[in-house]
Amino acid sequence: MPVFNAQLPSGRFTKDQKRKLADALNQSLVQALNLPQEDRFIAITEHADGELYLHPTYMDMQRTESAIIVSVMLGPHHPSENKKRLAATINKLVVEAVGLSPDDIFIAIIPVPRENFSFGRGELQLEPAGASS
Repeated sequence: MPVFNAQLPSGRFTKDQKRKLADALNQSLVQALNLPQEDRFIAITEHADGELYLHPTYMDMQRTESAIIVSVMLGPHHPSENKKRLAATINKLVVEAVGLSPDDIFIAIIPVPRENFSFGRGELQLEPAGASS
């Protein structure tokens, strides 16, 4: 049920690289959190010049013009060690998949209660039984 959003600078990644990025994000869930391969919900968005801003040296990083933002909405039940493992796995697999520097991958893990996800039909499939009013 995690949902990824990857924000990329426009024109810096080929269609094949975007597919490899999506595959790497999906595989990070499999490796870090033992989630099924089919749990794949990923949006990749490109931003033109003047639409994506990442400070080049904040937190002692050396970011290039290819730096990206990856956010993942994830159930809040994951302990800190799982989130650390997920962030490290995302970084490793994205570096391997598209050749970015580890400094070029900004990751935000956003906890979202499970009952706030709808997989379709306007239904909250993960809502606890009896929680509906």
